[in-house]
Amino acid sequence: QVQLVESGGGLVQAGGSLRLSCAASGSISSLNRMGWYRQAPGKQRELVASITSTGTTNYADSAKGRFTISRDNPENTVALEMNSLKPEDTAVYYCNAAKYFGAEYWGKGTLVTVSS
Repeated sequence: QVQLVESGGGLVQAGGSLRLSCAASGSISSLNRMGWYRQAPGKQRELVASITSTGTTNYADSAKGRFTISRDNPENTVALEMNSLKPEDTAVYYCNAAKYFGAEYWGKGTLVTVSS
């Protein structure tokens, strides 16, 4: 079993920056991919960024050039550095982790609000 706990959400003005962190605990072995999803009001949950254990990253088009995902500690902590934030980035951000064999885990989410 894997537990994911997000932190770092909050209120920020447009153009500002915010850093989200996700700490994984429990059976963290074989944790391949970790990432961040978000769900804005009235929209479906979408992938923001992900990173594998080998360092391969994937970003949504809306995040490219502004957001950076990293693993501060392999299979333990993943961070999302968000810069040049826009009001449309406002959403609940969820940490996600997947093992090599397919098991997936979700955090409870952290709210990011970007004011104009």
